[in-house]
Amino acid sequence: MSAAADLDRTLEALADPHRRRTVELLREQPRPAGDLARAMGLTPPAMSRHLKALRQAGVVEESSPAFDARVRIYTLRPEPMLHLIRWLEETERMWSAQLRAFKAHVVGGGAAGPEKATP
Repeated sequence: MSAAADLDRTLEALADPHRRRTVELLREQPRPAGDLARAMGLTPPAMSRHLKALRQAGVVEESSPAFDARVRIYTLRPEPMLHLIRWLEETERMWSAQLRAFKAHVVGGGAAGPEKATP
């Protein structure tokens, strides 16, 4: 899959506020789905849908502890966020360059100012 498609999947997954909150909770530590649902005030089926979307986008991964295969522990994957950070940095550089050029144009007298009346 292309980098653009990966970025699109990440942004689509993070467009939902519940999913962004899930990412915030998982930044603190890996958590079971039940803990995430309780922390967010969601039903287990609703939390499951959000986790599925995050998992399909590659934002989180699930594992089961050796002592209980029924429990699913969710952890953030760094790669999608690194791609997002890289895209944001590139976008910021582009806008900074555009603003510097605009400032140089305005300060350098390239912009047409108000007409002065001659006496």
